[in-house]
Amino acid sequence: MQKVPSTKATSLKANLSRSARRELSSMSTQLFAHSQDLQRLRADGYAVTIQSGHLIVGHVPYVTSTREVAYGTIISELTTSGSSTVVPQTHVVHFAGGTPCDDQGHPLTKVVIQVGATPIADGLIADCMFSSKPPSGAYADYHEKIVRYANMLVGYAQAIDPDATARIYPPVSTDSDDSVFEYLDSASARAGITTLTDRLRCPSVAIVGLGGTGSFILDLIAKTPITEIHLFDSDEFLAHNAFRAPGAASLAELDARPKKVDYFARIYSKMRRGITPHPVRVDGSNADVLLGMSFVFIAIDSGSARHDLVEALERMGIPFIDVGMGIDRQGEQLGGMLRVTTSTVQNRKSAREPGRLPFADADDDLYRANIQVADMNALNAVLAVSQWKQYMEFYANRGGGLYITYTIATGQLLRDQHHPEISAEEGRKAA
Repeated sequence: MQKVPSTKATSLKANLSRSARRELSSMSTQLFAHSQDLQRLRADGYAVTIQSGHLIVGHVPYVTSTREVAYGTIISELTTSGSSTVVPQTHVVHFAGGTPCDDQGHPLTKVVIQVGATPIADGLIADCMFSSKPPSGAYADYHEKIVRYANMLVGYAQAIDPDATARIYPPVSTDSDDSVFEYLDSASARAGITTLTDRLRCPSVAIVGLGGTGSFILDLIAKTPITEIHLFDSDEFLAHNAFRAPGAASLAELDARPKKVDYFARIYSKMRRGITPHPVRVDGSNADVLLGMSFVFIAIDSGSARHDLVEALERMGIPFIDVGMGIDRQGEQLGGMLRVTTSTVQNRKSAREPGRLPFADADDDLYRANIQVADMNALNAVLAVSQWKQYMEFYANRGGGLYITYTIATGQLLRDQHHPEISAEEGRKAA
């Protein structure tokens, strides 16, 4: 019986080999070094790699409906704790390359529980899903899980071609990975949203202002695959900043009086690469430092500086989100509003409607009071980052606007209706 490669499997194998060379970074190297189940898979000769938080096993022989032997790929979730694997989250796996059959060409209906193309991650599209629980009810580790599924397919393939094997002992690449994270983003993989998370792979994002709201923006976007995050702020990180920022600064850290950008870059560099601190105040005189940014978050109090930045970003064709907080004392309580304004090349005019981008320093008493509370800073940041994720098409957007306000006293969240001033194609040309 002729042995043929699956077109899909061959294409995926090519993609996997390219991706695997990138994915075998320090983080995946550490996983293999500290995980006995992954080490055993490699020692047994399986073509195992890690891609986008998934365990990938290539060159797995299976039988097609025409009783030919083809080769596909087993794709499993990968649950980790730090630098080692833990018990698999689920007993199911995906398979790419086709829909396997037994040696008579009959579908494996007792194992295949879902058929149809399913995007798993960039370059990973599964054709079906398998479900086979071990007698114990759960797999003890990934070696047991992968070997069980591989043997199931290999047995039928060897009935047709005795030389068919998944144990090919491939050379192990040591090329570096292009992931920004120090450890695998298993959260996206566990939730099955890796393909959506990949949409957030923005080349470069800047945050201007690392006060309360700006620091919470960093906390949120640091957990996305943005390649470079640039931090701009000239101030020191002091005690009052610690009470309106994420995390918990120690007394020793405050005594050192670090620059805000250095303090936050050091903290978030524990989980990712690509964070660059710039201890400078950005205004009209040096706004060109933002040239080349893919997106900018503005989180500053000065209306005049905001005006200069907005002028510069519009001139450079860079989309941005500006946040604002106006909180004042109302008797014995606090009240006020939060604001999030998104400006892209498609809505520059509406973003400049009155009140949406406050440019005056002296005319707005609420901003001059500068009362900030951590929970409101956090909410302002959440609204801003949610807007950015909609802009990046991570979140659905049913025609919602690009200007949001939240009123503290009533809990009312308002969002204008968005009507693009120019088409998306015109916007790309303008940028």
